[in-house]
Amino acid sequence: MKTVLITGANRGIGLGHAQRFAQRGIEVFATARAPDAADELHRLAQAYPGRFTVLHYDAHAADAPVRLKSALADRPLDLVLANAGASGESGQALGNIHVDGVLDLIRVNALAPLKLVEALIYNITLSERKLVAFQSSRMGSIGDNHSGGSYEYRLSKAALNMGARNVAHDLKSRGVIAVTLHPGWVRPAWAGQVHPCRWRTR
Repeated sequence: MKTVLITGANRGIGLGHAQRFAQRGIEVFATARAPDAADELHRLAQAYPGRFTVLHYDAHAADAPVRLKSALADRPLDLVLANAGASGESGQALGNIHVDGVLDLIRVNALAPLKLVEALIYNITLSERKLVAFQSSRMGSIGDNHSGGSYEYRLSKAALNMGARNVAHDLKSRGVIAVTLHPGWVRPAWAGQVHPCRWRTR
């Protein structure tokens, strides 16, 4: 693997993976909603000059995928890790479902990653590995839902899972492998250094 694009790389899982890929000698394109304020990413860019680039990407913005494509031009991407997302508001229980909140979260967590892949298909198919990974969650699983609640978040991740499944089918003939990933429990930043955990494909 030579090149990786990671969205939402300014903290948490995205930041951990950006650091690990850079340490392995892989060229990293790391995105953030506010690149100028992404101090950790800029420190990595200084540590790995010439192979760590910080780019702007806001999953809330409709034109973000096209802008990112423009910045990348025709650079081949071995792995596109669609990690950027949102968790929504707390108290997402039956009787307290906010339609606008659900739609906004579906837009960010499900539609934005799909539009990202649409914009970058050419870059992905130019590469050797041709991998797309969607950051999902066990909470998007219908069969594994044993507790209910969290309607906004569950609906958005379930929608992402279906979209990712479609992408896997639609791009199979072009040699692209698409997977959804469940990160498991992640140590919060206040509890110490955040490390990417071992993901399982779903």
